[in-house]
Amino acid sequence: MIILDILFYSFIIVVIIQVLYYAVLFGSFSFSKTESKATKSNLPISVIICAKNEAENIKHFLPSILNQDYPNFEVVLINDASIDNTLDVFEAFAEKHNNIKIVNVENNEAFWANKKYALTLGIKAAKHKHLLFTDADCTPVSDQWITKMASYYSEQKTIVLGYGAYQKVKNSFLNKLIRYETLLTATQYFSFAKIGIPYMGVGRNLAYHSEEFFNANGFINHIKIRSGDDDLFINEVATEKNTTICVNPKSFTISLPKTNFKDWYRQKRRHVSTANLYKFKHKFLLALFYISQVLFWLLGIVLISTLYLWPFVLGIIILRFILQFLSIGFSAKKLKEFDIVFLLPFLETSLLVIQFCIFINNKISKPNYWK
Repeated sequence: MIILDILFYSFIIVVIIQVLYYAVLFGSFSFSKTESKATKSNLPISVIICAKNEAENIKHFLPSILNQDYPNFEVVLINDASIDNTLDVFEAFAEKHNNIKIVNVENNEAFWANKKYALTLGIKAAKHKHLLFTDADCTPVSDQWITKMASYYSEQKTIVLGYGAYQKVKNSFLNKLIRYETLLTATQYFSFAKIGIPYMGVGRNLAYHSEEFFNANGFINHIKIRSGDDDLFINEVATEKNTTICVNPKSFTISLPKTNFKDWYRQKRRHVSTANLYKFKHKFLLALFYISQVLFWLLGIVLISTLYLWPFVLGIIILRFILQFLSIGFSAKKLKEFDIVFLLPFLETSLLVIQFCIFINNKISKPNYWK
C-alpha cells in the first residue's frame, strides 16, 4: 500500500507537470490569437535552396518558388556535389530566369559531404542580407510565401521561424505519425519562442539576416556535426529580442514525407542527434516533457490496473487528456493538421516508443550523413 501511495502522489506530480506544459507553455502559442501583418514588405530577399541529388524534385518544385508574388527576390541554388544532373537542371532554369544564382560546390576533403559547408558558400554568394531558406523537396502553399515571411522581419526581429508541413497521404498511419511529430515539434518551438526562449527552427521554412550568420562565424561551432544547420544555428543565435514566428497559413511550405518507416527512422535519428548540443535550459525543458509523458502512461496504467483510488486516477487522466486535446487541437487547427488530433493517444504512445529507440541507437552509434 505504501508503494501505491508513492506511485499515486508521483502520478499527481507528473500530471501537474503535463498540465503546465499543455495549458501554460504550449498554450502560449495554441490559445493565442494569430497575428496578421497588414503591411507588405519590400525588403530584397535571397531565397536559398541547397540540393544534393535532387534533380527531379527541383524540376517539380522550383517553379513554385520562382512564381512567388514578390517584387524583389533572387534564388540562390546550391548544388552540393550532386552526382545526378541537378546542376544541369539548375542551369536550364537559370537560362529562363535572371534572378537565379547558381553556386556549384565540389567535394572538399576537409568538409566531405557537409551541407553546412555548401550552405556557407551559398550564404556568402547571396546578394541580399535578408535570407529565406527552404529545401529542394519543398513547395510553398501559396505565391505569398515570401511576402508573409518577409513581413515579419524588422530592425529588431532578424530571425523568423516558419512552419514546414509534410504532404498528407491517405490511409497511412506512418504519414499521420510523421505529421504528428512535425506538429508537436512546431508547437514546442513556436511556444518556446512565444515565451522568449527560442531554441530551434526548421530549414524547410526559416528566415534570418545574414549578419546573424556572420556575427556567429557561421556554423563554425558545430561544423563537424553533419546535421543541425537549422536547429543548432538557431539554438546558438536566437534570443527573445531577435526572434519572431510566422504562422500565417499562406506562409507554410509542404515537403515530401518519407513513405517507409526505415527511411523516416533514419531521418529522425539524424535530427535527434543534434539535441545533445542544445543549451542546457532547452535540453532540460524538452527532456522533462518527454519524461513526464512516459511516466504519465506508465504510472496511469499501473494505478488503473490495481484499481487504487481509481475514480480519482481516472478523473486525473481524463483532465490531462482534455487539456492535451485542447492544446494540441488548437495548434493543429492553426497549422492545418487537425485531421490527426483524433488519433492523439495512439500517435503519442507510438512516438514515445520510437523516440526511446532512437535515443538508445544514437547512444550506440552516431548518424553521420545528410544525404
